[in-house]
Amino acid sequence: MDSGTINEYLKFFIALLAIVNPVGMLPIFINMTTSQDDRTRNRNGSMAALSMGIILVVVLFSGEAILRFFGISVDSFRVGGGILILLMAISMLNAKISNVKQTKEEELDSAERDSVAVVPLGTPLLAGPGAISTVILYAQRHDSAMHYLSMCVVIVLLVFLTALLFRLAPTITQLLGRTGINIVTRLMGLIMAAMGVEFIAHGLRQLFPVLGG
Repeated sequence: MDSGTINEYLKFFIALLAIVNPVGMLPIFINMTTSQDDRTRNRNGSMAALSMGIILVVVLFSGEAILRFFGISVDSFRVGGGILILLMAISMLNAKISNVKQTKEEELDSAERDSVAVVPLGTPLLAGPGAISTVILYAQRHDSAMHYLSMCVVIVLLVFLTALLFRLAPTITQLLGRTGINIVTRLMGLIMAAMGVEFIAHGLRQLFPVLGG
């Protein structure tokens, strides 16, 4: 695997990390598990990360079939996905969670759940529309088995990193504080904004070749 290919999957990892934003999810995770002991909270954190990984891997292998079923071209989806990511990025730049991930009604509903590992933590907070769109779009770049295997490896790495951050959630939140977490969220939002613009621009150039000069 050459350096260009490695950089491509590194970019995919950073893109997913920015969208999932596990550091920004830590206060929400602690709030949802505040009445649980350490063992139960760690188990829920691991389950949330695992469910996120399973959802993203399923989307990785079924995304093309979904687009084909609805008759959606990759370029149209790229523009739509870019707009979605850009809207999420704007919320993150304001250190807020986008309504695309969770509405107020869903937040109230999650407060009444006994188990929050799969829903809403695993999805839609971690494996939300933005992460799903990103996986589908990156999957369309190549059709080789090695490409899909490499993307699976990236997703698995993200799962382990997310589970580790959730396990260390109390310590990290104490060290960073609300301000530190907001700064990380805004940085992730900036990366997401640039990525959303890139998706939109590339999709529009393919849909309207005249825009490419």
